[in-house]
Amino acid sequence: MRSAVRSGERLGPTTPAAVVWLGQGPARDPALTGAKASALTVAAAVGMPVLPGFVLTTAYDHASSAHREEAFGAWAQLSQGGELSLAVRSSSTIEDGATTSMAGLFTSVLDVRGWGPFQEAVGTVLSSANVVPLVDGGGNAPMAVLVQPYLRAVSGGVTFGLDPVSGRGDRLFVSASELGPAALVGGTVDGSNYVLTRHGRLVDGPHGPAILDRRQRRELARNARAAERAFGGPQDVEWAFDSEGAFHLLQSRPVTAGGGDARTGPLLGTGPVAETFPEALSPLEQDLWAEPLRDALRHSLALAGTAPRRRLASSPVLAVVGGRLAVDLAVVPDGTAPRSAATRLDPRPGVRKLLAAWRVGRLRSALPVLARDLVARADADLLAVDELDRMTGSELLDLLDSSRQALTALHGHEVLVGWLVDAASARVTAASSAMELLAAGRAEGLSDDEIVQRDPGVLALVPPRIGGRTLLPPTPEATLAHLPAASVADDDPALLREALRLRARWAQELTARAAWELGQRLAEGGVLEAAHQVGWLRADELRAAVRTGAVPPDLDGRRQQETAPLPARFRVTGSGTVVAAVHRRRRGRPGGAAGAGGGRGMGVVYGGAGVPPQGAVLVVRSLDPRLASVLPRLGALVAETGSPLSHLAILAREVGVPTVVGVVDATARFPAGALVLVDGSTGEVSLVDHHIGAA
Repeated sequence: MRSAVRSGERLGPTTPAAVVWLGQGPARDPALTGAKASALTVAAAVGMPVLPGFVLTTAYDHASSAHREEAFGAWAQLSQGGELSLAVRSSSTIEDGATTSMAGLFTSVLDVRGWGPFQEAVGTVLSSANVVPLVDGGGNAPMAVLVQPYLRAVSGGVTFGLDPVSGRGDRLFVSASELGPAALVGGTVDGSNYVLTRHGRLVDGPHGPAILDRRQRRELARNARAAERAFGGPQDVEWAFDSEGAFHLLQSRPVTAGGGDARTGPLLGTGPVAETFPEALSPLEQDLWAEPLRDALRHSLALAGTAPRRRLASSPVLAVVGGRLAVDLAVVPDGTAPRSAATRLDPRPGVRKLLAAWRVGRLRSALPVLARDLVARADADLLAVDELDRMTGSELLDLLDSSRQALTALHGHEVLVGWLVDAASARVTAASSAMELLAAGRAEGLSDDEIVQRDPGVLALVPPRIGGRTLLPPTPEATLAHLPAASVADDDPALLREALRLRARWAQELTARAAWELGQRLAEGGVLEAAHQVGWLRADELRAAVRTGAVPPDLDGRRQQETAPLPARFRVTGSGTVVAAVHRRRRGRPGGAAGAGGGRGMGVVYGGAGVPPQGAVLVVRSLDPRLASVLPRLGALVAETGSPLSHLAILAREVGVPTVVGVVDATARFPAGALVLVDGSTGEVSLVDHHIGAA
């Protein structure tokens, strides 16, 4: 057999090599070996730990017996005559670019042993080039095949060369998994996420199991710096640690998301979460409620395949900015983000939609059963909880932990079931039943605490909060037609989603009351100066305070600061400044507006405090659940965030209030006193006139 071509052999300009070895001469040429193999060659040249290997170049012809002969020689040498397993990976000329990575689009085949399976794996990788036709219609992008020893990683993951939330270049974002990088970027597992300084000091995390020790974090940071020096900018690095603890660089590509300023930072939005959490959360509330929601979103998005796998692995999914929650709109879209020309040409969204349809199609029959079982189980678990004042401190801490797990399951099922809901047919919300319960309780002269105790369904009208009494909104002045409550025996996705939402709200209330109970005990024991300080603690700090009586020395400096509401869509600069994103308006609609039903209506925008006058138009940033009680008296409702499936949007349809959501600049365009026409069918909001003297 002919041996593989080595870099020392001279080749004529018209005879490109079919097989070259990694790390040597010709392998640096991305047109010959593809971007992935070329990058590994550059990294190896500066001393980074790259596994040995060879490349079947873009000149390789799988049908050529001469080329297969060369490939056999290289395969036999690298696999030690077939004794070792190999990884056969794509290395396209259009992968790992500065503006798009094509991550996860092409095929790689791992753990390949034997000459026959190797040839099949090569054919599979080469065939995957067909999924990306060149934009100019000139066929498919050239594909090389990278071959290396198969590494059985003890842990692995991705290092992002900057913070994907703020774009800060002095931070690294790491996602790690004990199953290795393939499972992580493939979306089959969730990673443990860390935020590190450029020298590996832990800034935040881990969010998930503790996988990386101090030495490994420093090793990741050191190699991230080396990769940045080698390639001239922040890198998205895939890596693994072997059984002896040695670090291996598997892939390096330019960062294609994030950046150091407002122009390049990731686009965040409040829409999908502002209705549930309209106000800033304390540190403990973030741990108790934001973390389960983040985990649930990540699980659901990975299952449905609606986001690029590598983008999901490096994304925070749910970000906390000034205590307020927002989502990464690249993976959790709110329907208002404009599609770029590159996005329209990119074939991956269509592929992902097909995959999502297939997966959700499989789940369609199973989800109602799973959701009903989860609702029934949540009800049984909630009823089984003992009186909080009779529980020990350890039992209360265990309750907080188990409730977070329950919230992850409830949120995750709610997201999945929500994808099956037809927005036009969704007519029932927990808020509508809650309004009836509130009106009945107030009519009987019950206090808010008594109403909640008797009818906990009223909690759908208020967001969760640690501390003191639950204050319910004003009594609705108009009653709704009676609507059937969500039943665990009903397969209607809209009803099941509402049942799941309500159980999640009950679980949040339970954790809020358990945390408050602990705060009161810590204050009585002199550990805290006042019970409300419990909200300033993180979850692990609360556990330490209960068990050891120790609190962080900087606790007094953590007083909750009032923060301004976040824009509907924004970016965070490297200095932490929130900058509203400029949104291109669609013709005939303000912003990315969507009609949520209720017909057409006209009225004067109300900007005062308290209950708006009859027939007023309410223009708000987010759909706060506490607005439910005033909906029946409104002439129309316009919101900067939200979707037609938001609680308030559905409830507005129930009472016939014209509603438009997703008008990202509504509060600026339609000030108090403006006379506006709102069309809940088309999503149009028109400024008719300015009414002088309006409130």
